[in-house]
Amino acid sequence: MKLDGSKILVTGGAGFIGSHLTERLLGMGASVTVYDRFDDFYAGKERNLAGVAEHPQFRLVKGDILDAEKLDSVMDGVDVVFHEAGQAGIGFSVKHPRQVNLVNVDGTLNVLSLARRHKVRRVVNASSSSIFGQPEYLPIDEAHPTNPTSPYGVSKLAAEQYGRAFYRVYGTDVVSLRYFSVYGPRGRPDQVIDKFTKSLMAGKSPIIQGDGSHTRDFTYVTDIVAANLAAAQCDEGLGGEVFNIGFGSRASVLELAEKLIRIIRPDGKISPTYVGEGPAEFPHTQASNRKAGEMLHWEPKVGLDEGLKMFVDWFNMSTTVKGEAR
Repeated sequence: MKLDGSKILVTGGAGFIGSHLTERLLGMGASVTVYDRFDDFYAGKERNLAGVAEHPQFRLVKGDILDAEKLDSVMDGVDVVFHEAGQAGIGFSVKHPRQVNLVNVDGTLNVLSLARRHKVRRVVNASSSSIFGQPEYLPIDEAHPTNPTSPYGVSKLAAEQYGRAFYRVYGTDVVSLRYFSVYGPRGRPDQVIDKFTKSLMAGKSPIIQGDGSHTRDFTYVTDIVAANLAAAQCDEGLGGEVFNIGFGSRASVLELAEKLIRIIRPDGKISPTYVGEGPAEFPHTQASNRKAGEMLHWEPKVGLDEGLKMFVDWFNMSTTVKGEAR
């Protein structure tokens, strides 16, 4: 499936991953409509699209995926939908489970129903490693049991299952990508790498929840974008398939803090501060990428050390441009 000249809809396209995906799609010659509600979960999303705002093949529509009528108005003629819109945040979901379910489940159902109505060729759905919960073995493959430990994880698993059901019942081509701990420029300010970097830039200690032994498979945003493009362009039928998308290795939260300290505060005069455990946390994640490699011909490129340096460089540049800390 060629994306050059295709008509693309990116829900949540003003967000972290969606904005990077939008830039790449426009660079490939696609016509891209971003559909985003610009909620107040975190500020500054308008800036994420500043670099493409005047592009002749770009269109921005402010709307909510829960507004089926408005969403229907932007779906006509669309070839591929990248469904990035959703209510993120494990901690947020613990406090607001109904809101998370409403957006991530009902909103996804709207997207799938309208994609079916408009005969969209493929829907690439953003899922999450949070669907797995406590790992029974590492690395985690697609056959690993799914036992989410948070309302967020439950909602993303339900969205996946709706994608599978729409393929089986209606023939709608839906593929879900399970992201593992995505980071990079324009990342959400509640993410651990962003928070650690901001603290260290201000000369403050990074705050670690728990003892720092939790490990995560940190995955750079350009690798996530590449996986989305591979899923969209794959000539094989992918209806109902799910893929783990992570770098394939893991680092502890303490290791992460130490790496950032060496980059930002190499004098070593700052050390982490430990506080209580975060809500609904699970101890480890690490993706098996074998299936994505075999079927999508995708493999990650950016290791953690390289990715952290690029993120810190971007953070410094963006802070300088705005004249203030993020």
